[in-house]
Amino acid sequence: MPDLIYLAVVFLVLALIAYILGARGIAGFSMEIAKWLVIIFVIVAIITFLL
Repeated sequence: MPDLIYLAVVFLVLALIAYILGARGIAGFSMEIAKWLVIIFVIVAIITFLL
C-alpha cells in the first residue's frame, strides 16, 4: 500500500516539472494519475481498517 503513495508523489512531482517546463497536457495527465492513485490508496486503506 505505501507503493501507491510513493507513485502518487512521483506523478505529482512529474506534473509539477512538466507544468514548469510548459508541457501542460502532460502535467494535467500526470495530475489525474496522481489523483486516482491517492483515491485508490484511501479506498484500500479504509477497507483494510474495516477488516
